[in-house]
Order: sequence, then C-alpha cells, then structure tokens
Amino acid sequence: MIGASRDRRKFGNKALRAFREQGFTVVPIHPTEADVEGEKAYASVLDYPGTIDEATVYLHAEASLPVLGEVAQKGIPVLWLNPGADEPHVIARAHALGLKPRVACSILAIGDSPINY
Repeated sequence: MIGASRDRRKFGNKALRAFREQGFTVVPIHPTEADVEGEKAYASVLDYPGTIDEATVYLHAEASLPVLGEVAQKGIPVLWLNPGADEPHVIARAHALGLKPRVACSILAIGDSPINY
C-alpha cells in the first residue's frame, strides 16, 4: 500500500482497511510513519524483506514517479495506479520501466467501495 496514511479520511488509509478486511496481507509504505492502522510500515517497498505480489499507489502523480523505479527494482508483478496517481506521464514512465500498470481504483477492484470506510 504505497501512500498508506494514518489519516482515516485519506484513500491510502481506506484502501489499507478495505484490503485487510477482504483478507489480504497489507504492507504499508510511508516514508516517515512507523506503523499505519497497527501494521508495521516501511519507508520503501525495497525496505520490506519479503515478496510483494501487488502494489497499489495512493499518491499524487509527482510523488508516484520516484516509487515506480522501486516497484520495478523489487520485481512487483502487479501495479495499481489509483485516481490521482494515474496521470499520463506516470503511466508512460511505468511502461518505460517495463511495468504494466492497472489504471483503476484498487478498492473497487476487490469488490469494495471507499465509501464503506
């Protein structure tokens, strides 16, 4: 969960709670938080010691650009670019790095809605 937030009004927090409620293991990524919603947070996907199957980005477009290289380096096979992170230049950069982004709301994709959180 790249862009995980402690602020329960933000989508980076709503998504974390939605995915966890659906039974997913969530890994909050935040550059300065030690934990989010009781889950240990990591400054970067590269800091997480295990494998990550999917990354969902809840950052504005300019903040999304630097993390794309980290996602590629970590070898994360599925990348979601949520509204706000889905600007054309971000999508183009993801493709240039060999990523195949899914451009959609990942909360809706798991069959839930942000309004529930």
